[in-house]
Amino acid sequence: MARLDGQVAIVTGGALGIGGAAARRLAEEGAKALISDIDLDAGEANARRIREAGGEAQVVRADVGSHDDIRGMIERAVELWGRLDILVNNAYSPAHGPDTGSALDVTEERWDFEMGVLAKSIFLGVKYAVPEMRKTGAGSIVNIASVHGLLMAPGKLVYEAGKSAVIGMTRQMATDFGPMNIRVNAICPGHIVTERIEASYGEDRSGAHFLADQYPLRRVGRPVDVANAIVFLCSDEASFITGHALAVDGGLTVQLQEDFGVRQAHYAQQTPGLKLPY
Repeated sequence: MARLDGQVAIVTGGALGIGGAAARRLAEEGAKALISDIDLDAGEANARRIREAGGEAQVVRADVGSHDDIRGMIERAVELWGRLDILVNNAYSPAHGPDTGSALDVTEERWDFEMGVLAKSIFLGVKYAVPEMRKTGAGSIVNIASVHGLLMAPGKLVYEAGKSAVIGMTRQMATDFGPMNIRVNAICPGHIVTERIEASYGEDRSGAHFLADQYPLRRVGRPVDVANAIVFLCSDEASFITGHALAVDGGLTVQLQEDFGVRQAHYAQQTPGLKLPY
């Protein structure tokens, strides 16, 4: 018997990358997966992949920056399958880029837009998901944060503020909803090579090698690494875990930062024309 038989899961940003892998793994474990994404074509392609593997999946177009879309996403899952057990708040924000800047550089409009995707979307998703989970007597919510919510870097104000907020909201929500038997956890991924990032490398693998060298495991992550952690947190094996921010980062966050910086500088010196994916 699969670990999530009979359960209904929503994955935001579920077409590609971490969300795509999460939808597939949840379906492999028996959950009915509703893929929520702004890219309907990519969402449908992932749903077909799930169905061809014997799972059950449907797609809804939703912009997690839209209150109405989030509410409609929850309603669609209940309309399809009559219940909701799992919500994976994964939707990606374009804030994680080299041009985000410090508080001196970021515009108010940029801040408002990105925080709407990074933080407000989670608040709204939970707002509408929890009442449906209460009807079943249990639920699991997994919010995708980042190692950038644990470690700070120059010029990443909006992304790191947003991901820090995800971790804080996760802990607070765990206290509110634990008495309802609804668990709320976060995952903090390290560098994960999604389809988009893989394509950005092209034939020049210097950036890939550089990033792998920053991790104790000497490799970067794959979407399935995070998806496996999501499945665990949603399963009964994690029934006594809530309010936790799980780093799925190949050991990145346990390093002394001085050693990390020295290794970065050495690699950059040895690799002229280093090409990074962001």
